[in-house]
Amino acid sequence: MPDDAGDEPPTLPEITAGPTVTDPEPLPSDIAPRRLRRGLVRLGAVAAAAVVVVTLAPGLGELRTRFAHGRPVWIGIACTFELLSVLAYVPAFRAVFCARMSWRTSYKIAVAEEGAGSLFPLGGAGSLALGVWALRRGGMAADEIARKTVAFFLLTSAVPVGLLLLLGVGLASGILPGGGALLLGVLPAVVAAGAIAATLGIGRLARRAHARAKRRGEGSKLARLAPALSATSDGIDETLHQLRQANPLLIAGLVGFLAFDMLTFWASFRALGASPELTLIGMAYLIGQLGNWIPVPGGIGGTELGLVGALVLYGLPALTATAAVLLYRVIELWIPALLGLGAFVQLRLLLRRENDAIKLCETVDPLEISVRAEVTGLSGEAPA
Repeated sequence: MPDDAGDEPPTLPEITAGPTVTDPEPLPSDIAPRRLRRGLVRLGAVAAAAVVVVTLAPGLGELRTRFAHGRPVWIGIACTFELLSVLAYVPAFRAVFCARMSWRTSYKIAVAEEGAGSLFPLGGAGSLALGVWALRRGGMAADEIARKTVAFFLLTSAVPVGLLLLLGVGLASGILPGGGALLLGVLPAVVAAGAIAATLGIGRLARRAHARAKRRGEGSKLARLAPALSATSDGIDETLHQLRQANPLLIAGLVGFLAFDMLTFWASFRALGASPELTLIGMAYLIGQLGNWIPVPGGIGGTELGLVGALVLYGLPALTATAAVLLYRVIELWIPALLGLGAFVQLRLLLRRENDAIKLCETVDPLEISVRAEVTGLSGEAPA
């Protein structure tokens, strides 16, 4: 039984000009509190195992020396950068999903999502279910949530892909320092450009397929894919709309979310006495983060291998890369996880007391608004 099963059953509301009351949306089993706790325990077990291996395994003396001579000030700076990255996620979330939502409520939903990304498989994609649940509790329509969820995922992916394209061109052309092998600049740039073109192409294909599904009627196989096709095409349209709007808060949030996390990565090297070229750290970061798509909680294992492999590919010593990546990953996983758990608890308490904080984002049909206003006028009540 979901934890919300103890809530009192809803009563029929009076017709007012305010938002209507919806039935409580049960918490999906994928993001149940017990799964969050289990994910935190699993994260702790992996961290403890890594400490044991680094401390006791033979042949890792240089790695132990680097950690023993770590600089606490730079570790603190790295933690501060990661905290700022988590906070930057909030304005981006609010700008896409509901600008009418209070900053406090936006923080609780967005940071809870961030924490879930450290604990669930598939990183950010796996954590979006938590935001979907909270917005459904607030009465937002399912198709609107689907459209904005696709858009938000694409927007948070667009910044690193765009940066990968710019850095790749800069390295390949020699404009940016740290280049060497032409292929190491050209290949990432080509992949990034291909990803952008493919996304736009998928949007057009999804739109055509959705129109074809509607023509064939409900019985066809294609019709069963209609909701997903609609969400994909509408989500890509919403992404382009958001980019054209150039909302300063959205841009600041998206850029800050990525930039501060990359600075956490850079500060992890400085904490261990290394200072490689910023360009190479940026390229290795962007390529290595693809390991986060391996379906394990927080991308543990896949992300580390991806980051270390990319750093070595760009000429960094393997031990230096391994030490910095381990430090970075501890900071990058634990700070969002701890902040996210706290935000999740606060969000559950808020939704148990009242849904009004999120109901500002409720999807209301224009005809319903007109009927409410007319009924309110007939009753002689002042509009809310």
